[in-house]
Amino acid sequence: MGDATLKHSTEVHRDFVSQVPEYHRARSLSIQQPDSQQPDTLAIGTSLSEFWAGIAIEVESESALKIGIAIHDGTYSVDFAVHRLCAQEDARKDENSEWVADHIITQLEAYRKEHVCKILGAGVTKALHRKSPNLCSQLWSQLDIVPIVVGSNTLAPTSKVRERRKQLLVDEIADSAARKCLAFYGPTKLPRLSISYQNQVEVDMAGMIHLATIDDYKRSVREPTWRAVQKYIKDVVDRKLRICFFSATPQGGGVALMRHALIRFLRLHDVDLEWFVPKPRPDVFRITKNNHNILQGAVGPEVRTTDEQLGKIKEWIYDNAERYWMGESGPLRAPEDGGADVIIIDDPQMPELIPIAKKFAPNRPVIFRCHIEVRDDLVQEEGSSAEHVWKFLWNSIKHADIFLSHPVRSFVPMDVQKEALGWLPATTDWLDGLNKTMADWDVQYYLHVLRQTCQAQGLPQLAYPDRGYFTQIARFDPAKGIPDVIKSYARFRELMKDEPLRNVQQLVICGHGSVDDPDGTLIYDQTMDMIHNSYPDLVGDIVVVRLGPSDQILNAIMSLCTVALQLSTREGFEVKVSEAVHKGKPIIATRAGGIPLQVVDKKSGYLVERGDHEAVAKHLYDLVTDNDLYEEMSEYASAHVSDEVHTVGNALSWLYLASSVAGGKSLKPNERWINDLARETAGEPYDDDEPRLPRHLST
Repeated sequence: MGDATLKHSTEVHRDFVSQVPEYHRARSLSIQQPDSQQPDTLAIGTSLSEFWAGIAIEVESESALKIGIAIHDGTYSVDFAVHRLCAQEDARKDENSEWVADHIITQLEAYRKEHVCKILGAGVTKALHRKSPNLCSQLWSQLDIVPIVVGSNTLAPTSKVRERRKQLLVDEIADSAARKCLAFYGPTKLPRLSISYQNQVEVDMAGMIHLATIDDYKRSVREPTWRAVQKYIKDVVDRKLRICFFSATPQGGGVALMRHALIRFLRLHDVDLEWFVPKPRPDVFRITKNNHNILQGAVGPEVRTTDEQLGKIKEWIYDNAERYWMGESGPLRAPEDGGADVIIIDDPQMPELIPIAKKFAPNRPVIFRCHIEVRDDLVQEEGSSAEHVWKFLWNSIKHADIFLSHPVRSFVPMDVQKEALGWLPATTDWLDGLNKTMADWDVQYYLHVLRQTCQAQGLPQLAYPDRGYFTQIARFDPAKGIPDVIKSYARFRELMKDEPLRNVQQLVICGHGSVDDPDGTLIYDQTMDMIHNSYPDLVGDIVVVRLGPSDQILNAIMSLCTVALQLSTREGFEVKVSEAVHKGKPIIATRAGGIPLQVVDKKSGYLVERGDHEAVAKHLYDLVTDNDLYEEMSEYASAHVSDEVHTVGNALSWLYLASSVAGGKSLKPNERWINDLARETAGEPYDDDEPRLPRHLST
């Protein structure tokens, strides 16, 4: 029987019986020891067992049920348990009681520690999800398990099959759930990206993955933000508005991260929000990346885009529109023909869609968002490569009803009319894999994966926890200031030359790639050449690694670092700065683009001029040698992050826009922050003491 202090009693019908060889267990236990010495080569090479789970229930009565938990190793089922639970009276009366979820979480937590394994995903039956609707979010938040709600075969079963299903035992159903869950995983051991026949991104396997509940999101923001967003959700749902986003890639960049998070949140509220991407073409992505670099001024004036290349972009967009989005009920069709009520072009790679959308429905609102820096000084220079690219883009952008930009006035060329211009920063999500608070077990697991990655790539090993480290997490991009990071670190090492090595931090430079970013390999190679040729004495202490698409690895690296860096030379907004501040990490960042909006200088971090290596090194030195300064900055940082840079704040702005322009309405932002307009219109204006990004610093 279970513990009397619990809200249920437990009968063990069958418990887990598999065992781990002691030799493997001893080697694998290094991830459990955050305070242990750095593992030796053999321990690093020891892979943890990685499993999937299936969880099912058999309801006997309102207060009694059986739970089956099956464990699958990717090839075959390796273990299972069946427990019978009987809720005590107080749990039966309490509608918010989590007695079922609590038991499952406890069992899986014990299993992973006993077997020194990582459970990557769990298939949860629909019956269990209905019985315990918060279980999925708890699996994700507490155990870092991706929960996938699975059902029966959609094909109509024969009478014999239906009769057989009635006879299935709960452990058999759990085993089936584990196998169904596993089927959604790819070779990277992550859930596959799901794209429909219309090239619509089906976020979280079209809603089968449940990472968070409405209550989770409500707890993640302040009350005025929550009240305001609920008003617009109601309006958009009541009016049955169809809102469609278009951007270039479904994964890998900041735009994709925001869209996944936005749809994940708004799906919980039944908002009709869709997101479409074109079929990728590497040759076109090379051209669009050149355009990006030209508009930012990240390349020399000799780099130009020809008319023929610009024509390829136009051809690519039109081909995708005709093939996927112009058909019956396609998003580009007029609203009365089943098309979108509001269209949002969320990418400067795709403005050619604007005139196409306007051709189908001239009065339907189209919103264009530009998330990159457009150097207005270069665009105005007659005959420049930037002027050439901008003229091509503006020929389509000028047909949009609203132009949104990061809140930096110098990013917006003079062609954009002030009445159509609104400010909208990039955002992140506090509940996703990049930012959620992870248990020490999971953080150490991902650190172990990082060590294995470094070993496989022949890179230096991170000495944590024996030594701390600084980090810059960003794409390998010419505008991210990676050479400045290395030069600043080298100067910091000179300042620390009299300190024992154990007191000197290492440096980690890492990030994901994106399918539309062909510069990554080139910049990575240049970075490695710079370290080996210019700073050979630091080769063993600078870890430069390109990581796979696992957000939690980046989360672990940020969670354990001493100080975060963001030394971009050119930047849009770079919300990674807010992610570091949210974790209480003092950050040293350049006064580039929208970065200064996210850092309170000398309180949550330090702002420096581009290329000022001496200042960066001095600030690093101060932060690692003055514990009181470090703690003061860390505490201030984590308490002063605005809701604007979180998914809920982002949803507030987008729903306000959709509500304000759909159905023949009109909105002129007139260089206002969209978040301010949304809050004021909802009757929830900002209080003076509520954290928000500074309004007049750069706009």
